[in-house]
Amino acid sequence: MYAAVGVAIFVTYARSPVSELYHVSGTGLEAGASRALVFLNFSTALAAIAVLLVLLDRLQTRLELGLAAVAIMLCAAPFWPGVVNQSNLDARPVNAVAAVGVALALVLTLRASSRDVASRPERRQGDLLRVAVGVLLLALGLPWIAAELGFSFDSVPVLGTLYQTGELRLQPGDPVFHPAVHHGHHHGMDGVLLVGTALVLSRVVPAIGARWLRGVLGAYLAVMLCYGVGNIANDFWLEQVTKRGWTSWEVPDVTTPKATTAWGLIVVAAVVLCLIFVLPLVRSPDGQARRSTTAMP
Repeated sequence: MYAAVGVAIFVTYARSPVSELYHVSGTGLEAGASRALVFLNFSTALAAIAVLLVLLDRLQTRLELGLAAVAIMLCAAPFWPGVVNQSNLDARPVNAVAAVGVALALVLTLRASSRDVASRPERRQGDLLRVAVGVLLLALGLPWIAAELGFSFDSVPVLGTLYQTGELRLQPGDPVFHPAVHHGHHHGMDGVLLVGTALVLSRVVPAIGARWLRGVLGAYLAVMLCYGVGNIANDFWLEQVTKRGWTSWEVPDVTTPKATTAWGLIVVAAVVLCLIFVLPLVRSPDGQARRSTTAMP
């Protein structure tokens, strides 16, 4: 998923006029590479941390485990204030830190995968719900997927009616008309990717051998899922509801952690998910979890 989006970002930002994009400067291949590098920080590095937590249970040598720990620290760079700034999405040298972490995560993933014995995929409890949520994510994300590829739904039958994309609209606090959905990458699309990542990786939480690692991975995925939902709600509501003039109220922005009601709801929702789905897995004896087919829905 992330590779496909990264390629789309590179191509679209390289070929599109800067006036059609959001808070970037520059043109051509440099612009494409710059925005793709920022994408490696947010949201790819956040997903890479979850993958690395899974790998901690599968890597075999001290060197591999040490590299995984280093990669987690590098991928955590976007949590530091100012590393990714929504008001200026041009790449800076500091963005190379998380990119190195993502590269290490990819290498370690390929390393672990080469040792895994191929087996028939097993169904897990909650898979139907995961598929249903995935379909909903696809429906909500269609305008952002189009924007990622550099086009709008203006003249597309049905989709052009369901979604507004290239239409010029106003929004509260901005007196300038602009497209309802700008070309390029959106944090709503980051939310789709993060929720999708949480759904897929939740299937392997019960197979993690160590209790503490099951707990850490499960809690991280719970926060990732709730955070992703918050970003989807904020971006979709603004573009498809507020910009239509149906209401002036906006779903609060949650891209950056703050002491706000919206972030309080994210934390509470994540805690509820942990209590319902993660805590029982943590209490399971080591070894039994590997044979369990129960997973977070």
